[in-house]
Amino acid sequence: MSLADSVAHLSPERWAEANRRLVRKALAEFAHERLITPEATADGGFEVRGDDGQTVYRFTAVRRALDHWQVDAASISRHRDGADLPLAALDFFVEFQKSLGLSDAILPVYLEEVSSTLSGICYKLTKPQVPAAELARAGFQAIETGMTEGHPCFVANNGRLGFGIHEYLAYAPEAASPVRLVWLAAHRSRAAFTAGVGIDYESFVRAELGEQTVERFHGVLREQGLDPADYLFIPVHPWQWWNKLTVTFAAEVARKHLVCLGEGDDEYLAQQSIRTFFNTSAPEKHYVKTALSVLNMGFMRGLSAAYMEATPAINDWLAQLIDNDPVLRGTGLTIIRERAAVGYRHLEYEAATDRYSPYRKMLAALWRESPVSSLREGETLATMASLVHQDHEGASFAAALIERSGLTATEWLRRYLRAYFTPLLHSFYAYDLVFMPHGENVILVLKDGVVQRAVYKDIAEEIAVMDPEAVLPPAVERIRVDVPEDTKLLSIFTDVFDCFFRFLAANLAEEGVLTEDEFWGTVAEVTRAYQASVPELAEKFRQYDMFAPEFALSCLNRLQLRNNQQMVDLTDPAGALQLIGTLKNPIAGR
Repeated sequence: MSLADSVAHLSPERWAEANRRLVRKALAEFAHERLITPEATADGGFEVRGDDGQTVYRFTAVRRALDHWQVDAASISRHRDGADLPLAALDFFVEFQKSLGLSDAILPVYLEEVSSTLSGICYKLTKPQVPAAELARAGFQAIETGMTEGHPCFVANNGRLGFGIHEYLAYAPEAASPVRLVWLAAHRSRAAFTAGVGIDYESFVRAELGEQTVERFHGVLREQGLDPADYLFIPVHPWQWWNKLTVTFAAEVARKHLVCLGEGDDEYLAQQSIRTFFNTSAPEKHYVKTALSVLNMGFMRGLSAAYMEATPAINDWLAQLIDNDPVLRGTGLTIIRERAAVGYRHLEYEAATDRYSPYRKMLAALWRESPVSSLREGETLATMASLVHQDHEGASFAAALIERSGLTATEWLRRYLRAYFTPLLHSFYAYDLVFMPHGENVILVLKDGVVQRAVYKDIAEEIAVMDPEAVLPPAVERIRVDVPEDTKLLSIFTDVFDCFFRFLAANLAEEGVLTEDEFWGTVAEVTRAYQASVPELAEKFRQYDMFAPEFALSCLNRLQLRNNQQMVDLTDPAGALQLIGTLKNPIAGR
C-alpha cells in the first residue's frame, strides 16, 4: 500500500457524511441521556445550544418510547452569529464540553476516539453497498463483517486507540482481512492452562493446530536447546506481539520464558468484538479470544491471566444449569462454552500493580466453541447486532428477515423474543442470574429468516449471580456480585429494553413494518406468557415487577465521558451506574 493509498478513504465528501452521521447520533443519544435538552421550535423542529449560548444546532426528530430521539440526519444544521457552519463532530464536543462533563484531561483522548470512529465510518463508506435484503441471505461471516454501526448507544464506539491505519485495515472486522495468529511458547513456571471437563492440554492443542504444526513448533524449541514439555502454547493477536510483547515483555523473551514459534496455519476473521477470531480455515474449530492492549469503548481490551483460570469451570457450570432447566431447554437456548484458557503471569509487573492494571492483561487467550457444528439442516447464523443494522438506504436487516420469513411482523417478533428474551427473564427470576445480552454477545440461529433459537456467548467475563445466598461451586464464586435491590431489574430494563429493543422498535416503526404499540405489546405478551408458565415464581414477579410504571435511566455515554480508560469496575458493576431520572416503561399497563 502506498502512503497516499493509506488515507484514500478520507475524502472531503466521505468526511462530511461521516460527521453528519456522528453528530446525528450524538444529538440523539445525548438528548436521551439528558446531557443536552433540545427545545421545540416554532416550525416543529428542535434546537440545542452549545456551552457558549451562541452556537445552535437545529434538526427535526421523532420522539418515541423510552425517550428515544429519532433524529433526521439530513435536517441537521449548525449556526453561529447568523452564519451557517459545516457539521464537524470534533467541534461539537468542544462546543458542548461542559454540558457533557468532559474534563480537560479526558477531552483530547475522547476526541481521538471520535476521530478514529469518523475514520472508520469513512472506510465503511468505501465498501460496496450491500442491500439489507441481500445481507439477510448471506453467510455468518459476511453478516459479521458487514455491520457498519457498532454499539448503538455509544457515540465514540470505534476508538481502537493503538491501531495505525495499516493495522486497522489488517485487523478491523469490517476490513474482513484474513489473519494468522502468532503463537508463543510460555514457560510453565509462569503460565497456566485450564480447561473444561474432559479436555487435556496435549490433545486439545493438537486438535486446534494439527499434528504437523505442533511438531514444527516443538522443533523451534528443540533448536534452541529447550524442552517442549516445559512450555505451553499461547495464541497471540499479531498487533499485541509487534506492539507490546516484543518490547514490554522483552525480559521474558530474552530469558526464554517466552519463545516466538511463528504463525499458525489457519486463517481467522476478526469478529465485532475485535479481539475474538473465527476460524475460516476450519469453521467447526474454536474461536480464539486474545489479549489486545487497545483502548476501545471505555476499556483497554486486555485479558486477565487470573480471570482465565476460572473461565472453563464457570462455563461448564452454566451449561449444566441450562441443560437441567426445562424452561431454558424449551426455548432452545445454548451457550458456546469457553472450553479452555491459557494465561501468562509477568511476575515483576504483578509485583508493581494491582489486579486491575492493564499490565496484568497483556498475555492470555481463551478458546470458545464454534456454533457452526450445532446447526441443523437449512439453519444459518447471524450476530444479533445485525438486527439493528441499516443499509445505505435506511432498510434494516430485521425488516429484511421479516420479509424473507413470510410471517407477520408480530409473529416473527414473537418467535425472536421467545428465543432471546424468555431465557433472560427465566435466568433472572429463577436463578438471580444475569447476562450481558447486547447484540454482539448473542448469535441467532435462523431458518428462512425466522429465529429458531439463541446462542449466548462471552460467558465468564459477563455473567453475574445477584443472590447473596446462592450456593455456587468454589471455582464459580467469582461471578457473585452484590447489587442493590432497586437496581437488579436494570439488567433487563437497561441492557435489553433501553440498549437494544429501543433501536429495534424505532427502526421497524420508521420503516412501517411494525408500530411501536405492536412491538411493545408483543414484548408484554411474551413476558406474561412466560410468567404464566412458571406460577411458582409469582412472588419473585411481584418483588421485581417487569410491568412497573417506570425504571431508572442508566446512562452509558456518561460512563465513557467521565472515564474513557475504565468505565466500570467489573467487580462492582452497580457502583459505577450513572442513574439520571426515569424512563416510562413501555410495557406498563399492558
